[in-house]
Amino acid sequence: MKRLLLLLILLLLGCRPAPAPPSFSLDPTPRLAILSAFDAELARLLSQATDKQTTTLNGRTVTTARLAGQDVLLAPSGESMVNAAMTAQAVLDHFTIRAILFSGIAGGVNPELSIGDVVIPAHWGEYQEQRFARQKGDGWDPGGPAPFRNFGMMFPQKVGVTRAGATLDREEETFWFEVDPKMLESARKVAETVQLDSCPTLGACLSRAPKVVVGGNGVSGPTFVDNAEYRQWVWTTFHADALDMETAAVAHVAYTNGVPFLAFRSLSDLAGGGPGANEVVTFFQLAADNSARVVMAFLEAWK
Repeated sequence: MKRLLLLLILLLLGCRPAPAPPSFSLDPTPRLAILSAFDAELARLLSQATDKQTTTLNGRTVTTARLAGQDVLLAPSGESMVNAAMTAQAVLDHFTIRAILFSGIAGGVNPELSIGDVVIPAHWGEYQEQRFARQKGDGWDPGGPAPFRNFGMMFPQKVGVTRAGATLDREEETFWFEVDPKMLESARKVAETVQLDSCPTLGACLSRAPKVVVGGNGVSGPTFVDNAEYRQWVWTTFHADALDMETAAVAHVAYTNGVPFLAFRSLSDLAGGGPGANEVVTFFQLAADNSARVVMAFLEAWK
């Protein structure tokens, strides 16, 4: 009665009570979360899923389903680091997630790799966390630690991160986030069993059959890279097979929450290293589907 009276008074005064916070758990079923930056990157996985139910979370569509015999959650993370981190954390906050997978496209960095190849790196780094240095004579003064070779005035830095179970409010400095070793080993076992696509829907087929590469490094930052010189610097500095705009952010969130993580990225372009115009428009869907093919093989093996 008192609550009803208070509500009537607030309404008469032109005020509205604050909305109730959302339920913490939207679904108690333990699931593998599968994220991709764009809807098109999820298309093949969604087309093969069954028992699909959708809900919305912070303006994004989240689909719970069965896929390759597993209980999964599929959602677009949004483009770039902040969107990917926000979506990953929201999914962890409102669903019961036993591991996170990321599937999508990337720019190729390793000169030994080609468009259509799928990489499953063991480590991910936030390579565009940087100091912009002050010019000093013919060189640069970064004004602090310089753990990596610079690109002009840009000096990559480690990031501060907390994690569940560690000392409260104490950030540790790190650069590389490791994926789950058991999941990586399972991916290694299925890598040679997957038949990847070589021909896009429109345009010429690839000159060689794509392959799956397991291990090595990947890097992520909030920049679309289409520059041969910068690509070479990324290869020399980080020995990264691929670069993208989301994966390391999700790896960061997974590490902080103590949740296993693994990412699959297929090369849609060469990040400015190709002989002509950027290739992403031609090979976007082929690369996205190749990544999804490897994810499906992984799910079959992981169960």
